[in-house]
Amino acid sequence: MSDPLDKATSQAPATVGEGCLSRYDPDDLSPEDGTEFPGAAELWEQLREEPDEPKKPA
Repeated sequence: MSDPLDKATSQAPATVGEGCLSRYDPDDLSPEDGTEFPGAAELWEQLREEPDEPKKPA
């Protein structure tokens, strides 16, 4: 994606489902749509390791 303003005028990817179940069609997405996230697995593992309890203010 070179110029973000070019993206604003382009057509959105196709969707599947209706209403609250509507989502982008994964088969229609490409790296140009921002679907690449190489650090996703590492981020997921990091978030899973954090304790569920909120930190108490000092």
